[in-house]
Amino acid sequence: PPTISTIRDKMKFATATTAIAAAIFAVIPPSEAFARPSFGLSRSSKVASVNNHHDAIFQSMSHFPSRGGATSSSSMTMSTEASTAAVVAIPTAPIEGMKPGTSGLRKKVEVWMGEHYVENFIQSLVDTAVDANGGKMLDTIVVAGDGRYYNNEAIQAIARLLAANGISNIWIPQNGIMSTPAVSAVIRRRTTDGTGKDGEGLAQGGIQLTASHNPGGPGEDFGIKYNEGLGQPAGEEFTDALYEKTLKISSYKTISNSADVDLAAPVGTQYQLTPTSTVTIIDPYQNYLEALKSCFDFEALRKFGAREGFSMVFDGMHGAGGPFAQRVLVEELGLPESSLMRCNPLSDFGKCHPDPNLTYASELVKKMGLQSDGSADPSLESSTLPALGAANDGDGDRNLIAGAGFFVTPSDSMALICDNWESIPQFASVGGLNGVARSMPSSAALDVVAEARNIPCFVTPTGWKFFGNLMSSKESFDGKDYGPFLCGEESFGTGSDHVREKDGLWAVLAWMSILSKANEGVADGEALVGVKDIVTSHWAKYGRHFYCRYDYEGVDSDAANQVMDAIRENFVNGDTSLVEASDSGIKLVDAVEFSYTDPVDGSKTSNQGLILNFQLSSGDPARVVFRLSGTGSAGATVRMYLEQYEKDTSKHDISAPVALKDLAEEALRLVQMEKTTGRDAPTVIT
Repeated sequence: PPTISTIRDKMKFATATTAIAAAIFAVIPPSEAFARPSFGLSRSSKVASVNNHHDAIFQSMSHFPSRGGATSSSSMTMSTEASTAAVVAIPTAPIEGMKPGTSGLRKKVEVWMGEHYVENFIQSLVDTAVDANGGKMLDTIVVAGDGRYYNNEAIQAIARLLAANGISNIWIPQNGIMSTPAVSAVIRRRTTDGTGKDGEGLAQGGIQLTASHNPGGPGEDFGIKYNEGLGQPAGEEFTDALYEKTLKISSYKTISNSADVDLAAPVGTQYQLTPTSTVTIIDPYQNYLEALKSCFDFEALRKFGAREGFSMVFDGMHGAGGPFAQRVLVEELGLPESSLMRCNPLSDFGKCHPDPNLTYASELVKKMGLQSDGSADPSLESSTLPALGAANDGDGDRNLIAGAGFFVTPSDSMALICDNWESIPQFASVGGLNGVARSMPSSAALDVVAEARNIPCFVTPTGWKFFGNLMSSKESFDGKDYGPFLCGEESFGTGSDHVREKDGLWAVLAWMSILSKANEGVADGEALVGVKDIVTSHWAKYGRHFYCRYDYEGVDSDAANQVMDAIRENFVNGDTSLVEASDSGIKLVDAVEFSYTDPVDGSKTSNQGLILNFQLSSGDPARVVFRLSGTGSAGATVRMYLEQYEKDTSKHDISAPVALKDLAEEALRLVQMEKTTGRDAPTVIT
């Protein structure tokens, strides 16, 4: 039995314990102390453990990483309790439906929240990456997300799994949020001290938690994609192998009883998850900002942004790109805070659909003096409107560009950037572009400029990974160097080889650079050359490619496939000469199914879209492309792309939906869209 002395000693210890706890709660308000997670982490300082239980309690309560000093580069190492954390193998079984699409695997978030779902997919991904690395475990991986619902929980599960598999360095951006192009920049540039030039990066891959432009929140979408060692999206060979592993998985590794990493900890904070694996909280902006500064003259842009007559509105759509716009446009270029809207990331994107098009960026569209079809609102005077408007999507890689009362289609934007390469230091400093590429559904506006400028031009399937080989032809295959390189998709994606992803903010700075160059000879006080002036001059020189996209979202998958099968049977494999011209004189000329042979590695890709080629009554060409989108999480999206060329400048001011109305009606009649799908109108026209 205990002696009176022993009881007295224990009472003294308990009294001391109470006093220490009272002191802690005097500094940290009780509500905050309970709101913060109890990490069960111990300092890496020399604190002697007198009583393991009390030592863990006090250190977990007193050693929360500071919320201040977000840009500090100092390192603070913390470690999990060795007595409780352990690497374990968890039995599992294959889960159906884990085949990645053009941009990773996307499902409803509740699917991802199911038992073993994230872990099955990530374990299969890790095993595939190891195979691609010659059987060696990867050393350094970036893990980041766009901030959507379930972002942080998934990051924690992934970090534990990566550590359990033996990956030494796991880099996570502060707050767990980073835009897609910024992740690519980290992979390509970040070294041990956080800095680095392009090509010096140590990371061998990046796991991105994003469903891009798809909605977020309960009942909405979540996704995971993988970027390989050059910062490019994983190719089909990788994703096919990953899928095969998901069909055979029987277990995954993780760490049991491991406390969560504090994602809001100061930059440089490290967590020792296992004796050989460390999580480091990294600066989300540093490497990306270095990449942008290698492309643009920030001082010239700062001066232009301060000119009388220039103002700008940027819509972050509550996605990951918002904080990067704040960092670049406001902090670096000096634009006022009022230039930004919806730039605070929200897990449900503020209940909006974070796709930067005329439908979902409606508030920005109105601010720019535009109607929902992209035409100017005649009730507004353009001189009262912002000179430049732009928007990002959920993960910051897409962009919308508009001028005062003037919408720029993504295809035109790409062609304009190509034709004005002298305005962009990244291109001008080396004498111009060595290569350009567009996705097949994008308009041929880029092709016309590239031919006139004698620049090699490629037409690829949809999916940024197809641009990756071209951008890295020399780097990866010792082939022809196409850099500097410009590429883009009609779905509001534009980019260059400064990273290996499309980059919304890069496109915005490219347009600022074009405007700055166009106004070099304009005196202070005079009206500035605007976006509309630049684009209409371009049309006068090259002709206008009227362009529009109809999206039929959430179509029954069987019905969507029936539409495609009918086009294939009746027109691609049928006799188009038997199809009579419409009342408006539109004649179907031929039909083809697009396939692609990669000029860099020789790989072949088929079934990439059905193309109906027409001739207008004027003799000018037109085409309609039908394609099933691979970026949705439920049902199917049938996309119809409309394009017709017009060289008559007197017709260039017609809005695209009006100009393309007859072509759209003829195409829909031929493919019997309403009869097959039950849809009498598209969900979105953009």
